[in-house]
Amino acid sequence: MIEDIGQWTDPRAIFVCGIDEVGRGSLAGPVAASAVILPKGLMIPGVDDSKKLSSQKRKELFPKILESAVSVGVGFVDSIKIDEWGINYAVVEAMYRAILKLSVVPDWVLVDGFLIPHLPISQTAIKGGDALCHLIGAASIVAKVLRDRVMEFFDVIYPQYGFSKHKGYGTADHVKNVRKFGPTPIHRKTFKPINEFSR
Repeated sequence: MIEDIGQWTDPRAIFVCGIDEVGRGSLAGPVAASAVILPKGLMIPGVDDSKKLSSQKRKELFPKILESAVSVGVGFVDSIKIDEWGINYAVVEAMYRAILKLSVVPDWVLVDGFLIPHLPISQTAIKGGDALCHLIGAASIVAKVLRDRVMEFFDVIYPQYGFSKHKGYGTADHVKNVRKFGPTPIHRKTFKPINEFSR
């Protein structure tokens, strides 16, 4: 994890925001994005790409990120809009919603993977940024923890699908349960193999 973000930003930038999304490849539930601004130069020990961390470790880091942050914004786009707009547009929309929830306007945005179209703020896309950039790693943790909570809530509503276990991703058990019970309203009807059961 790189501490010096100067290689990606203007050194005069005060409020630098990291942003990342989770849930792009899920078969059910929303896509979530988080935007995180930390005090310049602050490193929170243990922060890394959320995919590399255990669920318990993410839960431990989550309040530390919130307590340390200058501002945190989160945006969700539900499965209905994902089917209507397509996943790429939905991801961008979730990122915009997250940025708009920030209490301060960032001077610079660091994004995992790709530039956010039409964003009127200076930005840098960093391939594999959630593992390279502390701010993006922090954003990935916040987005992952909050999206997991949403999927755990859906598990209460639809207990036969096991959402609390797989969080909507296409595990063998998940697909087997969709085949058995049919898709729910939170399933993405345009995604394979859900589209096969939605005709």
